[in-house]
Amino acid sequence: MTRRLSLFGATGSVGQSTLDLVRRDGAAWQVGVLTANSDVAELARLAREFQPELAVIADESRYDELKAALADTNIGVAAGAKALTEAATYPADLVLAAIVGTAGLAPTMAALEAGRDVALANKESLVSAGELMIAAARKSGATILPVDSEHNAIFQCLSGGRIDQVRRIILTASGGPFRTMRAEDMARVTPAEAVAHPNWSMGAKISVDSATMMNKGLELIEAHHLFPVGLDRIEILVHPQSVIHSLVEFVDCSTLAQLGSPDMRIPIASALAWPQRMATPCAPLDLASIARLDFEAPDEARFPATALCRAAIAEGGARPAQLNAANEVAVAAFLAGRLSFPAIVDTVARVLDADAPAAPASLQDIFSVDAASRAAAQRLVDQYEHA
Repeated sequence: MTRRLSLFGATGSVGQSTLDLVRRDGAAWQVGVLTANSDVAELARLAREFQPELAVIADESRYDELKAALADTNIGVAAGAKALTEAATYPADLVLAAIVGTAGLAPTMAALEAGRDVALANKESLVSAGELMIAAARKSGATILPVDSEHNAIFQCLSGGRIDQVRRIILTASGGPFRTMRAEDMARVTPAEAVAHPNWSMGAKISVDSATMMNKGLELIEAHHLFPVGLDRIEILVHPQSVIHSLVEFVDCSTLAQLGSPDMRIPIASALAWPQRMATPCAPLDLASIARLDFEAPDEARFPATALCRAAIAEGGARPAQLNAANEVAVAAFLAGRLSFPAIVDTVARVLDADAPAAPASLQDIFSVDAASRAAAQRLVDQYEHA
């Protein structure tokens, strides 16, 4: 049976991996919506291939360019944040949300409120507005299918089990490219070194988050919302090989783990096919070749981001939204050569220390907190740069 897919963030790494799977099983899918941030040429190319009903470019200034690129087709064209949100309510069996950052929050929320099942690859949305998103999904009857490899692993391990029978959840972390680096050497880390993840092929922002371990802290916040076992029952374990993607320990002390090659097409396929399975072209595990699996406790002295995230979600309210916004600004500044690697997490911590806004009750509140936190982080970046 053909299913209808709306793909938000089609030109990014998750979007491209998703379309690779759709392309291989074309008879199973009808692509209804494709969106991109600003890459008109790639969005137009993908639209011509997959023939969606609508193609949306987030950058409103590129509307005429996209319109011209698809002028000889029957594909609808739209641009801007409002168009993205409206497109999220289009008829779809699954909305795959892969827009990076808080830019993906409004369309993801719109999809959930419209009762669309959402395959969620945008962690920042759940970090910033987790309580609101979970409430929206519960009210509309929508299902959130996690696409992050760790949360998808937990989702798979819980299949057939009950959340109230979980003793603890263990999120695994590769440790990033600087797992063994001395703290005093991190000040010399370059953006090129930070984006060179040892196992995964990812975009620049998420690669830097992995290097600081902020990514694992954000995933802890996500797990807290997706799998309500209590914050004290969610742990982080460094596993350099990235073979075990997460584990769930039950009250009888049996532990289930999901293993797989470090290829995002595996968790994407799990979400696309749920509650069934689909074939992928991914490399199967060769455990004899891998030979060993190593584990170690996270070093929160060298990588304080995970402790910062745990404290933020423990306090709740606006703290996770503040943290996420400040981190996005700090990572962008680091990638632009304006901030040192250790100053990323320091900037986030200083934003959290400086202000404690009221708990958000709406998306507009989230956006207000986000804007204020970005401005505060930007002021700190300017101070670092001129120090």
